[in-house]
Order: sequence, then C-alpha cells, then structure tokens
Amino acid sequence: MKIRIKHNGQILFENIQAANSMTSRLIGLMFRSSPSGDGLLLDPCNSIHTFFMRYPLDVVFLGKNNQVVKIIRNLRPWKMTWIYFKARKVLETPSGKLANDLKEGDTLEVEHV
Repeated sequence: MKIRIKHNGQILFENIQAANSMTSRLIGLMFRSSPSGDGLLLDPCNSIHTFFMRYPLDVVFLGKNNQVVKIIRNLRPWKMTWIYFKARKVLETPSGKLANDLKEGDTLEVEHV
C-alpha cells in the first residue's frame, strides 16, 4: 500500500504491508530483525505493545477517515501505548522513517496497489 498526506500529496511510504487478520495483527512486527517493506498498517487497532521487538518504532494512530489521532516517535522495545479510543488503525514504521512534518489532525490517504 502507498500512504500519502492528503492536503499536500506527499508520499510517506510506498510499501506498507496490511495486517487485517487476527493472526497478522497478533504477530505484527514481533521477532523480526526488520520489517518487510516500509512498515505495517494494523486494522482494526487502537493500542499496541512492542514486546519481543528488536528495534524502535514510529507509530501513527489513525481515526475515522484516516485522520491522525496520535503520533509516537521512537517507541522502544518492551513498551506499551495507551488505548486511543478514537483510533481505528495503527501505522507502525521503523523509527526515523516517519516524516517530521506529519502532525496530529492531518488526514492520510491509503492507496491499495
């Protein structure tokens, strides 16, 4: 999947994997030394943990209509996030790969390629 910021068309990622089954969401990026592609989009999801992770993550919680609810940068292994009740999806990418100009309130477009 490609993901871009809606208001300016900036492409954030070109190769995001989908985790939309119970098993793929449960396993996520655990035990991997690096993600396949640019990261993972968990749907549905409103809270994550980084147990058994081998690298830190940049995490974007997305609400209704893919609006950015919360951004957590450099979430290290063995941590948990709060439950964000307005979130419906979570985008996980390796730390440092998320654009610095992405902010809460922005809307993302998800293009299935």
